[in-house]
Amino acid sequence: MIFKDYYKILSLETNRVSSEEIKNAYRLAAKKYHPDLNVGDKLAEEKIKDINEAYRVLSNQSTKRKYDRMWVSNVGRNKRKKVEESSRGSDSIFSDFFYMFFGNFENIKDKAADKIKNVPIKGKNIETSINVEIEEVFYGLDKKVFLRNLNGKDKILSVTIPAGIKNGEKIRLIGQGKEGSAGGKNGDLIIKVNILDNDKFKLKGNDLYTNLYLTPWEAALGTKVRVDSLDGSLDVSIEAGTQTGKCITIPEKGYKYADGKRGNLNVEIKVAVPNKLTDEEKCLFEKLSKVSNFNPRN
Repeated sequence: MIFKDYYKILSLETNRVSSEEIKNAYRLAAKKYHPDLNVGDKLAEEKIKDINEAYRVLSNQSTKRKYDRMWVSNVGRNKRKKVEESSRGSDSIFSDFFYMFFGNFENIKDKAADKIKNVPIKGKNIETSINVEIEEVFYGLDKKVFLRNLNGKDKILSVTIPAGIKNGEKIRLIGQGKEGSAGGKNGDLIIKVNILDNDKFKLKGNDLYTNLYLTPWEAALGTKVRVDSLDGSLDVSIEAGTQTGKCITIPEKGYKYADGKRGNLNVEIKVAVPNKLTDEEKCLFEKLSKVSNFNPRN
């Protein structure tokens, strides 16, 4: 039998639906397959014709009652029963099934096309990214974002990046994306924030990592040194015999959480050997080599 399941076309599982539910289902389906969002898609063109046809019948109480009698007979009482989908002429906006059972409405093609065009479509979102330094976002900042529109003109927007934003987190500017059509809202601008590591600090989660370089005698004898953090410097005590690779963790001196708390500052020790020695330094090292019994390879 030639038949079209209008409820299935509008993603409705039953015919026991209100006029408002039919209208909402139509709007969702029409937005999904709207010509402005599916340029050149032949399948979408056919889908929008089916969607409009279904709404034309189901939104009218008289034609809905007539259709429901057939729907119950063909689909409603037996979900497994197969029905033959009705064909459509190449230049027709409605199927053969529609004309067979509901006749030919005057000016229906123009009215259907107008209904599709008048469905509000939200503009597409625009996604971009910006790079910021760790020191910048620790305190928060305002950043300029440059966008180029279809006319080739630059659009400059100011975005506030809150203190403690996470690496890779996105900021949404409502209505700053592409323009909507038929009264639809503009899309949004979505900005991904990339926090860059630098020579001094590396960021992992909310913890900061930095290197502290010591001379061989500082590492051997122990000392007290100044270590930089994001909000000043602090004294760190180095124990005698400290080895390269040792990590000193300083609580609450890392990056910020959203609630204002902070991660840790992790200081990795690296013992540096002089590239060049004075004669006196060379003599002292030679003397040390003779009197010391230390051998790291044992």
